[in-house]
Amino acid sequence: MLLKIEQNGVQGWQLQGHAQGDLTNSLAHLAQILRDVGLAAVWRDEQLAVPDAQDRVVATVERAVVRALGITTCAVHLVGAAPDGRVWVQQRAFNKPNDPGLWDTLVGGMVSAADTIATALERETWEEAGLRRPTLDRLYLGGQLTTRRPSTDSGGAGYVVEHIHWYACTVPAGMEPVNQDGEVAGFALLAPAALAQQLEAGAFTDDATLIMADYLGL
Repeated sequence: MLLKIEQNGVQGWQLQGHAQGDLTNSLAHLAQILRDVGLAAVWRDEQLAVPDAQDRVVATVERAVVRALGITTCAVHLVGAAPDGRVWVQQRAFNKPNDPGLWDTLVGGMVSAADTIATALERETWEEAGLRRPTLDRLYLGGQLTTRRPSTDSGGAGYVVEHIHWYACTVPAGMEPVNQDGEVAGFALLAPAALAQQLEAGAFTDDATLIMADYLGL
């Protein structure tokens, strides 16, 4: 059930339900309404976890509406370096709904409700770059960060809250990324100084800029 309530002097909407299934069903109904009125993003039939304030999963929801509802999401990214220190980057496909044509980390994607961070990283590494985790050298967790910012979803009324886990690795010599899912326009190898210049010039997505700046120690 969806109720309009006032809390701390501010009116808002509250989903009523106790069991995870009840909340998931209520969110599914709300997602369909948003889709019907044109306020959902690209519909993917993919469920994402819905956490509470303590990051406990209380429900799942269609990915297309997480920004419209301001639901906290989780993502993984992979920074891949060549043995000589240059960094592999990808250019996002020009038909992507978010940040088309901008540059990004070698690999990046959301963690679905069916995923762990490890399985999401493995899947995205293959789909976006055609690489398998066991073939990568010195894979390690580089850091974690949380982004909060307005989103263009729902006519500009959306909001992003996302926990990002980023990893780094060395892509062995002679091995090059090859996109598998059609969501990448191409790849490039940048020296750290050139990468820093492109970050400053705004050529990268917001998330990739934060991750790469952390990776380079900027």
